Amino acid sequence: MKIAISATASDINSPFDPRFGRGASFVFVDTETGKWETYPNTAVSASGGAGIQTAQFVAKHGVQAVVSGGFGPNAFATLNAAGIKMFVARDGTVQELVKKLKAGELQEVDAAKRTVGLRHARGGGR
Repeated sequence: MKIAISATASDINSPFDPRFGRGASFVFVDTETGKWETYPNTAVSASGGAGIQTAQFVAKHGVQAVVSGGFGPNAFATLNAAGIKMFVARDGTVQELVKKLKAGELQEVDAAKRTVGLRHARGGGR
């Protein structure tokens, strides 16, 4: 299965980034072969619609699942329409989260959730 995990940098050992739409990078991992590649998130500095743009970005890469800290309503709807499963993580490296996903230790999201807090979701405002 091909998955995408939001990350703070572009490496399999990078710390996980809990932000989906504005996460720095995505590491794409084939869970069967272990091969991986990274891409910067092109929507990280979008003035609006980052969640939708990011969801379209990962869908274009043919993933079957995404691991992040939370998914807003628009990102959830876009990923759901594309048939992409969503899983929530709290911390760890990309490699650790791949292992947790394969072991069935990550919670699958069945509704839009913001688990990173409104401060992050609204661009850091107070």
